[in-house]
Parts: sequence; C-alpha cells; structure tokens
Amino acid sequence: MRQSVGVAAASAAVLLVAGCGGGGPQSGGDQKLTGDKIVLGVLNDQSGAYSELSGRNSVTAVEMAIADFKARHGDKAVTTNISVETADHQNKPDVANAKAQEMYDRKGVDLILDVPTSSAALKVADVAKEKKKLYFNIGAATTELTGKSCNRYTFHWAYDTYMLANGTGKTTTEQIGKNWYILYPNYAFGQDMEKSFTAAITSAGGTVVGKDGAPFPNTSGDYSTFLLKAPTLNPKPQVLGTMQAGAELVNVVKQYNEFKLRDKGVGLAVGLMFLTDIHSLTPTALAGTTYTDAWYWNFDQRNREFADRFQKETGTRPTFAHAANYSAATQYLEAAQAAGTDDADAVVEGLEGKTVDDVFLRNGKIRAEDHRVVHDAYLAQVKPQAEVTEPWDYVKVLKTIPAAEAFRAPSPDCTL
Repeated sequence: MRQSVGVAAASAAVLLVAGCGGGGPQSGGDQKLTGDKIVLGVLNDQSGAYSELSGRNSVTAVEMAIADFKARHGDKAVTTNISVETADHQNKPDVANAKAQEMYDRKGVDLILDVPTSSAALKVADVAKEKKKLYFNIGAATTELTGKSCNRYTFHWAYDTYMLANGTGKTTTEQIGKNWYILYPNYAFGQDMEKSFTAAITSAGGTVVGKDGAPFPNTSGDYSTFLLKAPTLNPKPQVLGTMQAGAELVNVVKQYNEFKLRDKGVGLAVGLMFLTDIHSLTPTALAGTTYTDAWYWNFDQRNREFADRFQKETGTRPTFAHAANYSAATQYLEAAQAAGTDDADAVVEGLEGKTVDDVFLRNGKIRAEDHRVVHDAYLAQVKPQAEVTEPWDYVKVLKTIPAAEAFRAPSPDCTL
C-alpha cells in the first residue's frame, strides 16, 4: 500500500529548533535539488502490532516538521516543494525491501524515516547503502544498525536495545530481583533484546534462569505456555522480563495479570513500552512498572507544547516514536538547507558530529563514528490510577540517564 500525503499548513505556533539557525541559501535557481524538490518517505507498520505506537501518526509528525521548516525559513528555504510518500511494510522484511526500493527509485524519495521491526529495518539499511540514499531509523531497536550493518547513509535516531537494557535491566536487577525469566519475540529485535538484557542483568549481579522466544508475529495472541512456565522454574524467577512491543506487549501483560503471576512472586519488567501501550492496558494494569523511555510528552513545557499541537492534529498524545520522527525530519531539512542541496553525501557531512538540542534530542549528538544519535534517556514508572490527573499523563520520570551513559560506545564492528 502506498499513499501520497499532502503537507499540513504551517501552524501559527512554530517550534524553534536550537542550533538550526535562520540562514541558508537564498531561494532561486542555484539550488542543487533533484527535481527542484525534497521528498521524505515514511515507511512503517500502518495496520499491525506497531501501528498505534507510530503508524499514520508518524506521517503527521513529519508533516508538522515540514510546516515548521517552511515557516522558519520562508522565502529563504532551499525549497518549499516538500512532500511525503508513505507505505505500510506490514512488519515483513521482504515488503520493507521492496517498498524502500520503490520509494528511492520510483518515488524520488530523498530520505526514508521510521521503519519499526528490526528485521525490516536491516533490509532497508541494505537498500540505502546500495542506492546511496539516506535512511534515518526511528522505530527499530537492533544495535546492528550501528554495528555490523552500519553504513554511511543510515542513522539510528531514537533508541536501541542497549539503551533499554542499560536502564531497565540494570535497575530492576538491583532494586527488584536478581533471577529473571526472559520472554522475547523470536526475530532480530527480540534476539538482540535478549542478548542486551542478559548482559545488563549479569553485569548487575543477576541471573537469567530461563528464556524463550515466542513466535513473531504471534497471530494467536496466546502466551499462556510461556507465562505458566515461569513460576515452575527452579530457581523461580523474581522477574518476568517481556521484550514484546505494541499490541503483542498488550497481550502479554493482560495474560500476566490474568494468571496472577505477581501474586505468585513473579514481578514484571517491560523491555520496551510506548505511551499507547499504557493507554491500551490502563495504568491500573501496569502500576509501578519501571521501564526506560526515550522521551515523554509531559516531561517539560517544550515537550508539552509539541504534544498539544500534535494532539490537535491527531486526537492523541505523541509517543517517543512520533517525537523522534519530527526531530529526524527537522534535522534532515536543516542539513539540506545548510548544504543547499539534497545530495546525500553533502547532507551526511553536515550531520556527522553535529550537536543538537530539539524537542526530542536533549544533549543530542550525531556520532560520526557509527551514526548513532545519542541523547538523554529516562527511567520511568507507570503511575497508579489514583495519581493520574489528566488523560495520557500516565508516567513519572524517576531519573534522567545522561546521553553519555545511555548508549554504548561505538562498535568495532562498524565501518562506515
């Protein structure tokens, strides 16, 4: 499925992006733009397990970035002819591969954004490398994007399995329980999560007493075999670490509560959770659950102003994936503005090593060594229902994890 999406009109309330500046080339005939336009592509899950956490609303976030860019630069913009192409990759690597090629070759896309599902994300990285076209991954977590599968044209923007495990795995082991049972979706993301969490748990003095890979996608939605197994293990795990995400996480948590595993002494740790997951399950189902978040809409006034605009457009509050897509689209457009061209190599040169402070990236830096975008992350906890004072404000931030600590050092496996 492919759709062309019109760009929303610029909002009167324009978010100023620190470090972007108001300069750049004058409009006219000297820009080196392919077809005298910029085309952004949003490739993601628009119908399946990850459609709520990103999906069509990430297209809206990119449209907001375009509108703000135009308002910021006016007639000095490198171009005002900026459009969005979007497609549903259905969480299938082969579909993602085909859609990416179509976007680059037939639709004239300069940059592909988002691409949740790590197996699909790695396929798109291969296409970007082959076509020498830019790709900013938002929705996938595999560290391979900045490891053995890194390349000059791929940037990893929002989060990864190391960030998640370094926060949740370490803290939960130290504060809740040292014996873990890990349940993960059996594909690239889940396999990477299992490895990253095992490393974090072990380094904190804990032990993984059991682990199982569940089918992905799990079309039945049934996790009973795994969940009923957990309390029978010897030694019994104190923590069930679930690595599912989106709709699959919702099913795991519902069944965890149904089987009363907490009453049986098995606590819950969530490897990856989005605001939409909490909304679907309700805070009551997750109260007290600690997890690592890349961004939270009500963290401060700047985030809230963005979230208010986003809600007017979509009817919902943004997840970190929505905010990160806005950030990535913004930083690409500013790099093209500064370079005066959509030439991929010129844009890469402008981005590498850049420090950024925007609505998503706090203390952000785009590392030149591996194109990992580092930034502050957050240890968060779901509020009990009694502490929820307004819709969607389900989380309290317990701790800011500084950018320098949140992400791993550049991998020796990465050669750009």
